[in-house]
Amino acid sequence: MHSLLIVAAVLIIALAYGFVDRSRTGKVNVKEDSRHQVSAAEIGSELGEVATVLQFSSAFCTPCRATRSTLSSVISHYPKIKHVEVDAESKLDLVRRLDIRQTPTTLFLNSEGKEIARAVGAPKRDQVVNALSRI
Repeated sequence: MHSLLIVAAVLIIALAYGFVDRSRTGKVNVKEDSRHQVSAAEIGSELGEVATVLQFSSAFCTPCRATRSTLSSVISHYPKIKHVEVDAESKLDLVRRLDIRQTPTTLFLNSEGKEIARAVGAPKRDQVVNALSRI
């Protein structure tokens, strides 16, 4: 009976954690005071004239492909905004410095490369449009 209570408690805690994590994943969080700044040399590509959407991906990440598709379709309507995809495994120093903990993670950078917003997980189209309108 005692072990059954322990199992039930662990399941409840795991479910609670799962719901909290799921509610955060894919949401675009605006950074009011971010000190993260990225240069063109660090990402291997020029920054966009108005903004850059920097996506960190990995080779076997299925949500990364969906994120790439969403970002490409949205950014096609903004000629002065650039989408850059970086393989997280090949840029480990940058991943550590920017505190990238999972893929896909998308950073929304202004024209100077300063982080304005961040999405962990696959963001939805309207969230991307909203984040770009803030830049």
